Amino acid sequence: MEMFCYQCEQTAGGKGCVKMGVCGKDPEVAALQDLLIYLLKGIGFYGQKILEKGKKIDKETHKFVMDAMFATLTNVNFDAERFVEYINKAYKIKENLKELAGNIEENIPDAANYKIPSTKEEMIDDAKKVGVMADEDLDQDIRSLRELLIYGLKGMAAYAHHAYVLGKTDETVNNFFYKGLAATLNDNLTIDDLFNLNMELGQVNFKCMELLDSANTGAYGNPEPTEVLITKKKGPFIIVSGHDLKDLKELLEQTEGKGINIYTHGEMLPAHAYPELKKYPHLVGNYGGAWQDQQKEFDNIPGAILMTTNCLQKPRDSYKDRIFTTSIVGWPDVAHIEEVNGKKDFTPLIEKALELGGWQEDEEEKKILVGFGHNTVLSLSDKIIEAVKKGDIRHFFLIGGCDGARPGRNYYTEFAEKTPKDTIILTLACGKYRFNKKDFGKIGEFPRLLDVGQCNDAYSAIKIAVALADAFECDVNELPLSMILSWYEQKAVCILLTLLSLNIKNIYLGPTLPAFISPNVLQVLVDKFNIKPISNAEADMKEILG
Repeated sequence: MEMFCYQCEQTAGGKGCVKMGVCGKDPEVAALQDLLIYLLKGIGFYGQKILEKGKKIDKETHKFVMDAMFATLTNVNFDAERFVEYINKAYKIKENLKELAGNIEENIPDAANYKIPSTKEEMIDDAKKVGVMADEDLDQDIRSLRELLIYGLKGMAAYAHHAYVLGKTDETVNNFFYKGLAATLNDNLTIDDLFNLNMELGQVNFKCMELLDSANTGAYGNPEPTEVLITKKKGPFIIVSGHDLKDLKELLEQTEGKGINIYTHGEMLPAHAYPELKKYPHLVGNYGGAWQDQQKEFDNIPGAILMTTNCLQKPRDSYKDRIFTTSIVGWPDVAHIEEVNGKKDFTPLIEKALELGGWQEDEEEKKILVGFGHNTVLSLSDKIIEAVKKGDIRHFFLIGGCDGARPGRNYYTEFAEKTPKDTIILTLACGKYRFNKKDFGKIGEFPRLLDVGQCNDAYSAIKIAVALADAFECDVNELPLSMILSWYEQKAVCILLTLLSLNIKNIYLGPTLPAFISPNVLQVLVDKFNIKPISNAEADMKEILG
């Protein structure tokens, strides 16, 4: 059985995974994900018809759409049986929306009329007819823009999910999922139509990231500069990876007084800066680096691990008995903790940590600084502006994004190291692990490296840039600011669409360009926004600074 997937940066040969996903996704799971997306397009068709009639769609359907989209994002869910459940539920929802939509006086696309079979094997057979490359005659630019829209929607689904679990939702965001999904079934849409829809997605995702920022800060306070331990402490421990701050908070509550140290990992590092999370003394530090190092870092580890969202890799046998998933995340035969009546019981995770005993001694302490979200940075804006006007700060570099294992990503380390001492580095997402443990010194009272947060905190970076542009009475593109971005999966796609929809230009992007972007679409992006593939750190630095 073969597959085809090219949604992530590490896709095989830079063209597409056809035997096995580089991420670890097998052809069976790939097929079921394709079929789920096909059903979601059918949901989108009926959902859009309902919205056009001025009717509303219930919040349970909104939640299913965002969760199902999120489940197909790279490195999230690898469990075939969970996808069969999603497919069965998607079909029921599609049929319910079909009834609610009423009479439709136009040709109904196949995805909206599709009836699911009863077995997983039949579902996999059907999936072969509906995958990315199923329609061999489809114009490659149309395919490219449709896939760009789908992957952007997957990324936005992750952010919408995180906001939703904290009680924040927005009808504009919710409703755009139906509009975007329906658009991929509409053969009457031109290249210009689809391009404009991708730009609209960028605008809607900006609203979604703002919503998530409001949810996180409303629940846990504004991030503040905080030193974080990055070395081991003696005793039992649990490592928490992913993005879900609510899961972390519940675990902190359930482990109080139990003698268990809690470490963040990967994208969870910014949690240490939130007042309502860092008040727990047993949130002791951050363990390890970016997601792609987890197999090595978790190997035979004497503690338990909780994966709250992506990025999950295939667990090695040496720690498969001590890694737990929750929420959207899944791997076959790995313990999964479900939410029951709005709460999660982490007892099995806690018991495993106590059983394993943890590290036997303390390491010599080392710390890094996090917590430079928009609230903190903008509170210092007068001093920053003065430093720029005096010539103390010559340039700002935003260096960050999704990290990955492909060779060539050392570019971002080299670039950070080559930044002149009169420049400031803003960084976010797991791309920062390439250099965030290095000492870049200070400019006056400002650390040269300012950790803005995780990938959804791109909203903070944009807000900072817009505020500086307002202060200097110029366009964002006229600021002494350069964006050096890495991408890996679909959250990075929707962030890029957001930046482009705000007409932010001259972005350096790497380590490779997306395989799903056709040459013609790429040329439009280059012509319109001057997107630049990274070359080498020295040459790009010279081009930027002159």
